[in-house]
Amino acid sequence: MKEEKPADPDSAAAAAPAAEKAPAKAPKSEQTRTLILETALRLFKERGYDKTTMRAIAQEAGVSVGNAYYYFSSKEHLVQGFYDRIAEEHQAAVADILDSDEKDLTARIRGVLLGWLDIAEPYHEFAAQFFKNAADPDSPLSPFSPESEGPREAAIEVHRRVIAGASVKVDPELAEPLPQLLWLQQMGLVLFWVYDRSEGCANSRRLVERLAPVTARAISLSRFRLLRPLVKETHDLLADFMPTAAGMAASGKPKRAVPKAKRAEKKTGKKV
Repeated sequence: MKEEKPADPDSAAAAAPAAEKAPAKAPKSEQTRTLILETALRLFKERGYDKTTMRAIAQEAGVSVGNAYYYFSSKEHLVQGFYDRIAEEHQAAVADILDSDEKDLTARIRGVLLGWLDIAEPYHEFAAQFFKNAADPDSPLSPFSPESEGPREAAIEVHRRVIAGASVKVDPELAEPLPQLLWLQQMGLVLFWVYDRSEGCANSRRLVERLAPVTARAISLSRFRLLRPLVKETHDLLADFMPTAAGMAASGKPKRAVPKAKRAEKKTGKKV
């Protein structure tokens, strides 16, 4: 029998007079959410993702099953919580690189990718279990899924800042999709890292050292007229396919991405 989800643990505060209302996200609620997520990650590591149930997570965390479901409606949402955490930790870890006076694009790309490997290292042992589900295009754990939009956009923004802070001149046609392309490169690194069994994932780090200067060089060369056709083709390929990989699973057809300004215009009815 499915348990009924409880009301918000802080709902009592919502019934109080306006002057006495607690903050929308009370510290205790955030602590409970963090506890459940930490417990889930530990059990995923010890027992495996598939063999870990929400009931087991709740029991280990010392909360009711219903309360666990209040904070995370499914195991998939727990993994989304993990994605959010990784994205936040990555942004914090590379803040010094992004905000520094370092203008060399190779150094900025290298720093951001090595920064990701550093913060992901504690989760390497069970990363492959997540990947089995993330590789399913219909799974909410897919990096292309609507559910993954938050951490995906956060990662793309990191790469946007990588380019913005560098001294390199970027071809205008590639300026917008380039951060997405760098994010796709990061996803390739993640896949390599998942399968990397070298000590301390040394092979993944060596890959970054080799990849960063090649990528920076390619970006630098993209502004030359001789390579303009390749730039245009890359732009069109990304516009047609990359933003809607999740939608393709449902429709079977790629759709050109709608720019954020157009989406805002559609919602508000005002021209942006």
